[in-house]
Amino acid sequence: MAKRIQFSQHGGSDVLEYRDYQPAAPGPREVRVANQAIGLNFIDTYFRSGLYQPPALPSSLGTEGAGVVEAVGSEVSGFAVGDRVAYATGPLGAYSELHVLPAEKLVKLPDSISFEQAAAVMLKGLTVQYLLRQTCELKGGETILFHAAAGGVGSFACQWARALGVRLIGTVSSAQKAARAREQGAWATIDYSHENVAQRVLELTDGAKCPVVYDGVGKDTWETSLDCVAPRGLLVSFGNASGAVTGVNLGILAQKGSLFVTRPTLAGYATSAERLQAMADELFGMIASGQLQVEISSRYALKDAGAAQDALSSRQTTGSTILLP
Repeated sequence: MAKRIQFSQHGGSDVLEYRDYQPAAPGPREVRVANQAIGLNFIDTYFRSGLYQPPALPSSLGTEGAGVVEAVGSEVSGFAVGDRVAYATGPLGAYSELHVLPAEKLVKLPDSISFEQAAAVMLKGLTVQYLLRQTCELKGGETILFHAAAGGVGSFACQWARALGVRLIGTVSSAQKAARAREQGAWATIDYSHENVAQRVLELTDGAKCPVVYDGVGKDTWETSLDCVAPRGLLVSFGNASGAVTGVNLGILAQKGSLFVTRPTLAGYATSAERLQAMADELFGMIASGQLQVEISSRYALKDAGAAQDALSSRQTTGSTILLP
């Protein structure tokens, strides 16, 4: 037997249960991982609340973690018992002591990266990799807007943008978070608690606006984001922290300047084991070179996952939060 977090109905953090369960034996192309650290992400709350539907109930949570291979299926090659590995693209079940997942979802973890670092960085770091290096391949010299710049994804985006020579304008909710975003590499910050974001973007860009706007907040920032995109620019809507964007009238894109919009996901870019490993290798290289610092601001025991999710949802956190089995 092992322990995991599961839920049998959708709702708030109070629906999460810390339960005994019997881990499955890995299938022919699967691996069982003994988790050493588990990542905490906004998408976990989407499944819990019902915004995203799990395959079935009761369900576990989480798609990100790092640990040691405990067992391998009969057709698995490339991984062996004892290997250090990390993962970020599912399936659900990372909130557990033992997790069975397809071998193609794993990446080899270099000795230079700790389990805690990997659990803190995989999903957020790979998200920033595809956002800045693939969704729109930034060359350096651009001025971009990135919402929630002091959060987990935002902190890595600030650092990666600085390394690329990109001027990142980050939105934040307080003076403390503004200072943090600048420390991480933001070129400028906008405190939306008392500043008009669209007006400040105009001022900071001499009226040009931004060729790319990255919005992981969703419903609350959608219209503001549109107002910050330069003509024929791109709005990258990659998250729903405040709720999903719904009821979009495509005509608004014409009115705002023939804009482009995309709704990307990590799974849409990490479409093969080879692509996933290549993306992870670039991420690990950024960490090894010192261009990307992994800050773990909070650690919670696995049994306290509900409290950890509440802290994340109320935006009390900065940097990354991890769960420890």
